[in-house]
Amino acid sequence: MLVDSHQHFWQVGRFDYPWMSSSNEVLYQDYLPEQLQPLLIENDVSKTVLVQASNTIEESRWLLQLSNEHEFIGGVVGWVDLRNPAVDDQLEEFTQNTKFKGVRHLVESEPDDDWLTQPEVLRGLQRLSKYGLSYDLLVHTRHLKHVPNIAESCPELKLVIDHMAKPPITSGERHNWFQQLKPVAAFPNVYCKLSGLVTEANWKAWTTADLRPFVDSVLELFGPGRLMFGSDHPVCLLAASYRQVLDSFKDILEGLTEEERQSIFANNAISFYRLN
Repeated sequence: MLVDSHQHFWQVGRFDYPWMSSSNEVLYQDYLPEQLQPLLIENDVSKTVLVQASNTIEESRWLLQLSNEHEFIGGVVGWVDLRNPAVDDQLEEFTQNTKFKGVRHLVESEPDDDWLTQPEVLRGLQRLSKYGLSYDLLVHTRHLKHVPNIAESCPELKLVIDHMAKPPITSGERHNWFQQLKPVAAFPNVYCKLSGLVTEANWKAWTTADLRPFVDSVLELFGPGRLMFGSDHPVCLLAASYRQVLDSFKDILEGLTEEERQSIFANNAISFYRLN
């Protein structure tokens, strides 16, 4: 069984996508369920977790609508305004839909690296666990020093680091990234996604060998019990097909036991996001 813990849908111009540029022909087009579903069937992927790509309430509503229409979408990680004192009203609305599993914010678009630890944001994060929700950390290495504050302030909140905090695969320099990630992994409520790596490597010349040392590092820090596979489709298309991304992780993890691989490729995501 395979579960993809991280994929996106979008329509150009429908919502505000601050990271999207018309100069990028690969990403500057619509990506909808009809395009992804054949890839899931081809690769024996049973369920996905659909993750927000815009900091808007309207996009969250749209993603939930798509999840109701397509059974393969097991859960939605949407957006709420964590800084809003009335964030509970938004959480009450979205949790009426059982496929609403978690929240994410495009932290990488914020000018302040400590955005997540601002008092009003922490108050919003603390509300999530009251609704049984998790939080996806879209962070880079420079943000990692703030994550222990979040984990300590929200001990009941399950957190997951998207894309392994975007390690410097192109340069191959692991030391600073590893040292920043190490104290974060010490918190048992923090998980990590094996996703988004091919786009941190050389898009045209990456190999599985380039990714392996970084995956080995998170295996050392988190163990197979707190890692989960994600394709990051369609962003991955900048550097690789869906099949290439999946096969690279299968190759890297082939030395693990069958039980450990099943945890990373399905069970951890099912448990973390409470998928049916």
